[in-house]
Amino acid sequence: MTVVIACAGSVCECHAQDADSIAVMTEDSVIKADSLFTTKQKRDWATWKPNSKKALWLALVIPGGGQIYNHKYWKLPIFYGGLVGCIYALSWNGQMYKDYAQAYSDIIDDDPNTMSYNQFLHLGVKIDDSNKAKYTEIFKNRKDKYRRWRDLSFFCMIGVYAISVIDAYIDAEMSDFDISRDLSMKIRPKVMNNNNNLSQNPLTSSSVGVACSLNF
Repeated sequence: MTVVIACAGSVCECHAQDADSIAVMTEDSVIKADSLFTTKQKRDWATWKPNSKKALWLALVIPGGGQIYNHKYWKLPIFYGGLVGCIYALSWNGQMYKDYAQAYSDIIDDDPNTMSYNQFLHLGVKIDDSNKAKYTEIFKNRKDKYRRWRDLSFFCMIGVYAISVIDAYIDAEMSDFDISRDLSMKIRPKVMNNNNNLSQNPLTSSSVGVACSLNF
């Protein structure tokens, strides 16, 4: 049996408790105290700062992953729009290059069974000895043109992807950069005293200049 005395001001109360009940109360108190420390605290998104390395790797692995990680969702339509446009241009120019390359190959092989170039001719136009050299040059130039555009589309697609990766890294790195109104530069006119001039004439003892102030 254990006697517990509790005092509040000038009043004291005496309670008799056994050792088992006290042990249970103590154990419950310890469990409650531990639960307070082990409870996972919620992330404060207002003060959250993205990790620049994590944003870089996410942007490299997942298209637009860096922008999603940085919570810059408004950039996703720009990135995906540019990427889809480059893929479409790459596919279109690649197909046109194949068609004109085949037409050029057919027109110079002297085989009457290979005439894929007819799909590029206007209605009623036929290729004979009088215009064969002209159309041969046209098909060759268009083949080379669409090949250049195909290659350019591929490099533009790589460029858009690289820009998204760089943007994700810089955005995360500069997320805590101070862009408040306190950071400003002001240029204003200023009247400066000319200490070297001993004249009392106010017109010659002062000069007008420009003052530049930077607040940060």
